[in-house]
Amino acid sequence: MTLLQAIVLGVLQGITEFLPISSSAHLILARAFFGWDAAVFGLAFDVACHVGTLIAVVAYFWRDLTGIARALPRPFSPDRSARLLRLILLGTLPVVVVAVLFNDFLENTVRTPAATAVTLTLGALGLLVAERVRATTRAEETIGPAEAVGFGFAQSAALIPGISRSGATITFGMLMGLRRDAAARFSFLLGVPAILAAAAKEGLPLLRGGLSPGDGAVFAAGMLSSAVVGYLTIKYFLRYLAHHRLDVFAYYRLALALAVVVFLLLR
Repeated sequence: MTLLQAIVLGVLQGITEFLPISSSAHLILARAFFGWDAAVFGLAFDVACHVGTLIAVVAYFWRDLTGIARALPRPFSPDRSARLLRLILLGTLPVVVVAVLFNDFLENTVRTPAATAVTLTLGALGLLVAERVRATTRAEETIGPAEAVGFGFAQSAALIPGISRSGATITFGMLMGLRRDAAARFSFLLGVPAILAAAAKEGLPLLRGGLSPGDGAVFAAGMLSSAVVGYLTIKYFLRYLAHHRLDVFAYYRLALALAVVVFLLLR
């Protein structure tokens, strides 16, 4: 993998991690379409790009996250930060359970272009339904414990490439009556523990084994590009959600799924 390829994949990760179109699907499909060797770094490089988007989330939501950190010694306090901490902990539990039970299956079976075409379509249908079944007027502050667990299960579904973490969680939030931007804000904050855990799982063994100077530069390029682009994507996507529907992302997912099917048939 060259530095240019790493930057392209990092930019792709930074855009698609926060838009409801699936970052993992785009990383898989980019490698398949361009003929890049996915086995060179595989999941470990994907995690490096996810660390970049984690940096973007931390930078954008710095005030929220520092408040949550201060609330750690007093998790049952009634203030906003402690409440948000409790909700994030509840929402993280389903991801832990699903990852432990189905990790091998998810890593070795569903990371293919054909499976991605199916999940892209399912995610698109979810967005279209969420835009049409009920009014979305609730604020982020109205999220309850049971809904936080529901967000967690929605995030767990995104362990399957093509579902999309933001797509699944925003869809669930809208089905619960939350505004699009409120669902997205909670979704991005909820993703912090999951991304951090994935980075630790894949990154720590890699660091113990050591990286060659060339490999380190490739990982750094992917991480930095995903961080910068991810920050800008969060900023402007939240502004977009305040006044626009998600239909365009659903139609994009359907078009991409169709393109994958055509690509597989012609290959």
